[in-house]
Amino acid sequence: MTASTKNSNLFSKYIKWFWIAIFGGIVSLIFIFLLGSWGVFGTLPSFEELESPEHNLATEVISIDGKTLGKYFKENRTPVKYKDLPDNLIKALIATEDERFYEHSGIDFKASLRAVILLGKGGGGSTITQQLAKLLFHGEGSKNLPERILQKVNEYVIAVKLERQYTKQEILTMYLNKYDFINQAVGIRSASRIYFGKEPIDLTTSESAMLVGMLKNASYYNPLRREQLVKDRRNTVLNQMYKNDFVTKIERDSLQKKELGLEVNMETHSDGSATYFREYLRDFMKSWIKNNPKPDGTEYNLHRDGLKIYVTIDSRMQQYAEEAMAEHMSNLQRVFFKEHKNRKLAPFYDLDNSQIDYTIEQAMKRSNRWIRMKNNGSSEKEIKASFLEKTTMRVFSWKGEVDTIMSPKDSILYYKHFLRSGLMSVEPQSGHIKAWVGGINYKHFQFDAVKQQKRQVGSTFKPFVYATAINQLNLSPCDKFPNTPYTIPKEKYEMPEDWTPKNSDDKYGGNFTLKQALANSVNVITAKLIDMVQPINVVNLAKRVGIESEILAVPAIALGSVDLSLYEMVGAYATFANKGLRVEPMMILKIEDKNGTVLEQFIPNSKEAISEESAYVVLNLLQGVTESGSGIRLRGAWGSYPDDVVTGYPYGFTNPIAGKTGTTQNQSDGWFIGIVPNLATGVWVGGEDRATHFAGITRGQGATMALPIWALYYKKMYEDAKLNVSNGEFEKPEKLTINIDCSKTSIDAKNTTGEIPEF
Repeated sequence: MTASTKNSNLFSKYIKWFWIAIFGGIVSLIFIFLLGSWGVFGTLPSFEELESPEHNLATEVISIDGKTLGKYFKENRTPVKYKDLPDNLIKALIATEDERFYEHSGIDFKASLRAVILLGKGGGGSTITQQLAKLLFHGEGSKNLPERILQKVNEYVIAVKLERQYTKQEILTMYLNKYDFINQAVGIRSASRIYFGKEPIDLTTSESAMLVGMLKNASYYNPLRREQLVKDRRNTVLNQMYKNDFVTKIERDSLQKKELGLEVNMETHSDGSATYFREYLRDFMKSWIKNNPKPDGTEYNLHRDGLKIYVTIDSRMQQYAEEAMAEHMSNLQRVFFKEHKNRKLAPFYDLDNSQIDYTIEQAMKRSNRWIRMKNNGSSEKEIKASFLEKTTMRVFSWKGEVDTIMSPKDSILYYKHFLRSGLMSVEPQSGHIKAWVGGINYKHFQFDAVKQQKRQVGSTFKPFVYATAINQLNLSPCDKFPNTPYTIPKEKYEMPEDWTPKNSDDKYGGNFTLKQALANSVNVITAKLIDMVQPINVVNLAKRVGIESEILAVPAIALGSVDLSLYEMVGAYATFANKGLRVEPMMILKIEDKNGTVLEQFIPNSKEAISEESAYVVLNLLQGVTESGSGIRLRGAWGSYPDDVVTGYPYGFTNPIAGKTGTTQNQSDGWFIGIVPNLATGVWVGGEDRATHFAGITRGQGATMALPIWALYYKKMYEDAKLNVSNGEFEKPEKLTINIDCSKTSIDAKNTTGEIPEF
């Protein structure tokens, strides 16, 4: 055999083995993919799982004006549809992650081959569909090479299935909805809202490019920690868009010079709008879920099932309410700190050292630290010692959070210096709660001052006494009563002693009309009225108009000795503005599941409480408070109030406002409840402890502490014409038999015996 023949045979042998290797490799590859499709390398998703892949979907709280107030979530994911994605986002995604996305069927063999040959240095080979497959069914890839190869096989198989099951648009949408952009931003909608404070459809090309840039590795390209790195990555995406003819060179160059333009809006529960309302709603939903199972009998999961809760809160009113509270309370707190600056027992009055120590210790025992250490088996001595150890902490201030070093015990005392506040607004005709501000800062002060808290209501209870007298006796606002001391004997109501209340200014003499008496909170006349109608009848009327708490039927309730919630008080006052018809405050309009199926529609619960005529007369009395009484500052009269705690004062309202201030003993609580025809709003201000208060009535009264918040809030709403907050007259009954025109002669009611006078 010649040498050439030998070489020819050897060449043929090599060619034979070459093709055997090629075909063997192909067969092996096909066999591996078959094994993968049979689930040998791990369980593959079923058809049903592909049809509805597992998601943790956030439950969304949506305001009556269509804004998202907040979410409950395990993962902060709220999916959007393809139509909600801007064109610039889709172009940025395809240009950067998968240029041939519309040409392949899940696997880009050209890109895969390039990745293998160049060992990934020329870019990855995974298509968007493969990346979606990994996100849905694998998560992070394994660091173990053999295991990662098998995972990759599964990704190929799943990608092909996804391409068969879904359209290209659906795959793009699923991918963007699934990706975790970190910082609680799971999915493109959360990312858009958290990083730029807007919906995805409103993203600019630069903003879309930044978010697409994060898809490479969100933890590494974290805009909150590596802004310049993220900017460079965004510019790479913009360059890819230019290469794919999605932007011009001029557009690319211009956009690459822009800053990121972040407007961070974190969506943890302690951030955002209506935080206290959302916490109360969470508790409500726990009960609702127990009583409303799914069709299969299982319970809905508030944090994973993607419910939509449509609520009555108006996001604009809520924002104005929160702004008004922050504006006034920051100013009020500054003055409060100034008053207590050099006081050894600050922020307390009326307590000695031992009482203060007891107060602080009780606060320690209610703290998470105490409860946690006790549950872990620590002794009381060890727990108390831990409260004395200084540590770094971040504390609240009206100028922003402050990093400091102090002991937990000192931090408790620090927080007790802060005055708290609550506000609630109700639309009387529908019962819709429009705004709910439970405190000054949910992260640091989580006790809700709207519904959870009950405090002494002071003179804001007096309208219920007057309403009972009007409803029961047809009294007129113009009827006069003597301003003289009045005693109710103890035997009459089984009291421990006779009751002789004093006026707050300790001044007496002359006669007052009922309108004057309520406007100036004349205690002796209120005492006479409750004696005339009997305390039990006042309690009954208060219950009918909306007070739910237990009230002792004793004369002292006339001056507001009872503890009630802001929620109850505002709901009750709203009855007067709704012609005597009590509509129970409601906060939810409807609840839907993730598919938009209505699970429950809520309707108002109403009943007649007092006559329309009596309700109108009470409103007339309450208007006197803002025309000539303790609420006069709403009108712009200066009076004797300290301007150092009143922002924007005088307020200059000219429209009809029915309202009542309230100040409790030692100025522990300041109240103002004000009504216009289509909106009733109450405000409370006070310390966590009743011993935390201003020293004097000038700064400590409801007209100084609470009324300014109401005024600032309503001024903001009146400037927003779209809200349609009424500035007109209260509707007068067609037949009004009670005289409200005090220019007409009225009969003096000079009887002081407690008997009902004849009019």
